[in-house]
Amino acid sequence: MTDFTPAPKLTGLAYIPRWLGGVACYIVFGLGGLLSSLTLLPLIKCWPGSREQKIKRVRKAVHIMFRGVVAMLTWAGVIKVSTENAALLRSIKGKIIIANHPTLVDVVVMISFIPNAGCIVKQALWRNPFLRGVVSCAGYIPNRGADLLLADCKSELATGTNLIIFPEGTRTQIGATINQFTRGAANITLRTQNELIPIVLRTNAIGLSKQQPWYHIPARTIGMRVEIGHPLSYSDYSSASSVDMNMSLDAKKARQMTRDLEIYYKQQLDMTHEIT
Repeated sequence: MTDFTPAPKLTGLAYIPRWLGGVACYIVFGLGGLLSSLTLLPLIKCWPGSREQKIKRVRKAVHIMFRGVVAMLTWAGVIKVSTENAALLRSIKGKIIIANHPTLVDVVVMISFIPNAGCIVKQALWRNPFLRGVVSCAGYIPNRGADLLLADCKSELATGTNLIIFPEGTRTQIGATINQFTRGAANITLRTQNELIPIVLRTNAIGLSKQQPWYHIPARTIGMRVEIGHPLSYSDYSSASSVDMNMSLDAKKARQMTRDLEIYYKQQLDMTHEIT
C-alpha cells in the first residue's frame, strides 16, 4: 500500500507557483477540449469503420488526453493519484462503475484509468463550449428521460463499454462523508441486468469541492487513492420481498440496493485519515 500521509500545506510565496500551475492546467484542459473537438476527434471519428469502432477510437483518444491532464495536475502539485489495481480497471468490460464524488477532477481520473468508458452527461456539459464537442464525439449518453436513458445504457453495455456513474449526482459537500445517493445507478443495474463495481475515491485533503470556485487551487496536494470494491450483481436482489401497494417491485429493489451502497461507502470512507 502506498503512503497516504497528507502533504504539507503551502503558504505565502510558496503557494504562488502551485496556484499558477493549477490555473494553467485548467486553461490547457479547456482549450485542449475545444481544439481537439474541432480537429483531432472529428478526424478520428471520420476514419473508416462502423459507428461502434469510431466511438471506441474517440474514447480511447479521450482516455489518453485525460491521462495527460492527470499528469499535468500531478506535475503542478494539485493531485497525486494512486491505485493498487490499475491493470484491472483497464481490462473490465461491460460493467456499471460507480464512485463517490469528492473533487472536480473525479471523472477525469476515472476515465484516465478506463480506456473503454462511457458516461451519462448532464445537460450543462452539452451546452459547455469547451467540452460539448468532446462529449458529442465520444458518444456519451445525455441525461434525458428515464426510458430513453435506460435504452441508451443497455445499448452501450452490450458493446462492452463501461458506464461511469456518480450516484451522489454532484460533488460531496464539505464536512459530509457522502451526499445522499440517487437511485439511478441501482435502477440501471437492475433493469439492464448487469454487474456493478463500486470504486472508492479516497482523499486525504479538502479541495476542488463544490463549495469552492474553480480558481481556488488547494494549498495542500490532494492525495487520491482509487480503491476497487467487490462486484455487486443484479441477481443479489432478485428475491426481494412482496410488493407494496404504492411501490413496484423494481423500485423496492432499487431502493434497497441504493441503501446498501450508501452504507458501504460510509463504512469505507469512515476509515480515511483525519482531514485538517
